[in-house]
Amino acid sequence: MSAVCIRHTTASDSAVIAKMLSHLADDLGDSDVFSTTAEIIAEHGFGAQVMFHVVIAERGGEPVGLALYFPQFSTTKGQPGVYVQDLWISAAERGNHIGQQLLAAVATHSEGAWGASYIKLAVYADNPRAKHFYERLGFKENLIETAMIADTNSFNTLRGAT
Repeated sequence: MSAVCIRHTTASDSAVIAKMLSHLADDLGDSDVFSTTAEIIAEHGFGAQVMFHVVIAERGGEPVGLALYFPQFSTTKGQPGVYVQDLWISAAERGNHIGQQLLAAVATHSEGAWGASYIKLAVYADNPRAKHFYERLGFKENLIETAMIADTNSFNTLRGAT
C-alpha cells in the first residue's frame, strides 16, 4: 500500500474537491440539498476573495480525503482560530489515521498563516462515529453553544431589515 500524501489544493483541484464534498453530502444524507459545483469551489476557494482553504489526502495519486477550513476569531479567547467546515475520508480509508493527518495539516497551516491557536467544528448529532473520532483527538463537546443558522429565506429577510 502506498503512502498517503497530504497537500494543499489549487484551482485545478476544484472538480475533485466538489466530488469529495458530494460524497460527504451522500454520507450525511444531505445529497438532496447539496448544490456545490466545481465552479463554485473555484470562485470562492481560489477567486478574488478566498473564502476557504482545502487540504486533500491522496494515496497513489487518487484523492481519498479532504478538510475544508477557514479563519475564525474568538472574542472570548481573544485569539484567532480555525473552523473546519468539512472533513471527509473515503469509506475504504477510514481507520487509517488520514483524518488526523488532515487536521494536523489544517492546524499547521492555520497557525502559520493567521496565528490560529484552536480548531472549532461541528458534528452531526446522528454521527456518533465522527463524535468518537474527534473526542479521541482531544476535542470536547461545547455544551454552552447551540449551532443555529438563518437559511436563505431568513437571511434575505434580515438583509432587507433596517
